[in-house]
Amino acid sequence: MKQAKKGLFTTEDGRNHTFIFFLVALLFTLWAVGNSLIDTMDKHFQDFYHLTKADSANVQFSHYLGYFFMALPAGWFIHKLGYKWGIVLGLSLAALGCLWFYPATKIDGFWAVLLGVCLVAMGFSFLETVANPYTTVLGNPKYAASRINLAQSFNAIGWPIAPYIGGLYFYHSDDSLSAQQNAEIAHETMWIPYVALAVIILVLIVAFIKSKMPDVKEDDNHHSGTETAKVDVFGQQGLLSTILLYVCAILFSFALGMIVRFFVQVFYMDRETLANPEAMAVLNIIFTRVFYIVTAIVGIASIAFITLKREKLIHRNSLWSAPHFTGATIAQFLYVAAQAGIFSFFINYMVEEIPSIGESLKSNFFIGGENGSILRNGSYFLTEKGATSLMSWLAFPLFLVGRFTGSFILRVTKAHNMLGLYAFINVILMFVIVAKIGWISVAAVFLSFFFMSIMFPTIFSLGIFGLGEKSKLASSFIVMAIMGGAVLPKVMGAIGDAEGMSAGYVVPAVCFMAIALYGFFWTKLSGSEGLNNVKIGTGH
Repeated sequence: MKQAKKGLFTTEDGRNHTFIFFLVALLFTLWAVGNSLIDTMDKHFQDFYHLTKADSANVQFSHYLGYFFMALPAGWFIHKLGYKWGIVLGLSLAALGCLWFYPATKIDGFWAVLLGVCLVAMGFSFLETVANPYTTVLGNPKYAASRINLAQSFNAIGWPIAPYIGGLYFYHSDDSLSAQQNAEIAHETMWIPYVALAVIILVLIVAFIKSKMPDVKEDDNHHSGTETAKVDVFGQQGLLSTILLYVCAILFSFALGMIVRFFVQVFYMDRETLANPEAMAVLNIIFTRVFYIVTAIVGIASIAFITLKREKLIHRNSLWSAPHFTGATIAQFLYVAAQAGIFSFFINYMVEEIPSIGESLKSNFFIGGENGSILRNGSYFLTEKGATSLMSWLAFPLFLVGRFTGSFILRVTKAHNMLGLYAFINVILMFVIVAKIGWISVAAVFLSFFFMSIMFPTIFSLGIFGLGEKSKLASSFIVMAIMGGAVLPKVMGAIGDAEGMSAGYVVPAVCFMAIALYGFFWTKLSGSEGLNNVKIGTGH
């Protein structure tokens, strides 16, 4: 009998999965659009709900909270239900969240919108858990890397599109109206992109239900990313491992304090209370005390636990005895925090901090035409629509160019050196922004997108290096570290409220400084000379 020919989308049994592959690849575009829309919301809610920048960061908090809550359950459900029904369940959650935006915009409460954001993120958590490994098994194993790279190119389509859509429906520009009045008009239309997204998702649900998806299982020994063959990385540096574990405990207590503060605050997110400065001042004192109390209790308990159980936590065969893994968990927490802050306050920076633009640029295509600028005190300045257009046509394309060029550079250089260099450059760029040097600082904001691009997948790959059979457990911890994107943007927003948006960039500067140190000292942490041929994946 003639052996079936194996190709890019053909498995060993001779079945061709081209249609299924492209159906799954559309999921990459879907969550890119959904995630990118989140970053265009903050300024709208600041104007509509009378929020401070710190409180508007609850959008990012809800988004990353959704991912955090589903990081482990998603894997369990997919293991029980299989790939197909895992995708359907994820799409259903995302559709529910998108459809909820319609009543959410009619409800007089910020909490309603945040619920929608969280539900969408929970659905996307399922999709990201399924889609990456599933693309690798839809054909000849020899072409697994080619398939996942092709699927990830669909992800690149969504990121630049979403801010442009957000600019159309989340913001209204009328020189004769106040910011509050413009926000009220825009609030009437902000549900439209989400309901449209829900319709697309419902079509995809039907397509997946009716499709004959192969019941394939990923080979446990196959890693589509970095080589993780077990090397001697455990138990070599007990003191360093202990110090890093204490840092993890401090970050964990900080995050848990923020989570409790958020759930207390959510009961006071109606528009009337948010618009009352006196009431909010009193409430913020209460919220802050709740945060301090929870953080202190959890922090002291965590440090005491590590101190008492140190030998059981950091033994010869423990993940926590591999300092490059613990360091990666900390670095990923800080990276996602920096990225979320830079993305979410981009519009604030462009509207509040950049110098006036020339009259020749007031209707430029890249700032969204005539609605992209506003005449103020005899000079033209960017509007929110102009900022979202720049995000679409310049900022996110730079991020994607960084991903594509980084993918090539990482094949020929040591990953830790490149991570350290890019992070150090971003430290410099952040301080240039803080220094408020006119258009040079503006250029630094855009360049930061380029130099952030390779950090998430590179930190991930460096963190699981050499862990062998413990790689999957390590991956779960590193993925859960994206909770940094929920908590630190609120700190950046608080500094922006008090000292101006430029000053807020000191927060990502500190984050990138820690990431640079992790990159430059990775060989000491891991006991390895370096890691080559890191593949750039999707992620935050």
